Amino acid sequence: MARQTVLVIEDEEAISDTLAYNLEKEGFDVVVANDGATGIEKARGILPDLVILDLMMPGMDGYQVCRTLRSDAATEHIKVLMLTARSEESDEIIGFNMGADDYVTKPFKMKPLVHRVRALLRRSGAQRDRKDVVAAGPLTLDNLQRRVTLDDRELDLTPTEFLMLWTLASQPGRVFSRHELLDTSRGRDANALDRTIDVHIRSLRKKLDAQADLIETVRGVGYRFKRV
Repeated sequence: MARQTVLVIEDEEAISDTLAYNLEKEGFDVVVANDGATGIEKARGILPDLVILDLMMPGMDGYQVCRTLRSDAATEHIKVLMLTARSEESDEIIGFNMGADDYVTKPFKMKPLVHRVRALLRRSGAQRDRKDVVAAGPLTLDNLQRRVTLDDRELDLTPTEFLMLWTLASQPGRVFSRHELLDTSRGRDANALDRTIDVHIRSLRKKLDAQADLIETVRGVGYRFKRV
């Protein structure tokens, strides 16, 4: 069985190192980010099975990180366990409203935390549903396996092309600007140009062949996926 991946987003290195060491002992692959922006970038890049997210971080706090992950089609399914020194009920409610799946306060004991991680991952497996798979006629996208098939033939897409197609296909009819697609598929890059998106769209349409018209151009705005 493939090892599951946990992304730890925690600015206190002593805590992130302890979490990484113990989770790796329990059989997980662990990736660490020490600030919110880096955590989002890594989440988009590796698509972990679960994120352990510190709430109180300088700059981008855990609430903002969680909200960003939940607003991105590529990362919205990832389980999020919030970790914080604040134990007020109102903070927990805010965390859950932002999309957190569980909430653990510091100081914590490692064994109960690992138990909650495993419970969340079991729940994630049991909840595989239509949000993980999008079908449009002969085209099927599987977000967990990162596979796209067309007429039962698997398409060879780059990671960026997959994320872009998933973003469009998971919300058919919604118009995405070029900047939105760029942020979703590659993270924020001040040096990237809008035409980068157009290049990827042309490549996707070529690979979609007879189904290329599923991706529609909205003049002056961006692109959308046709409702089927």
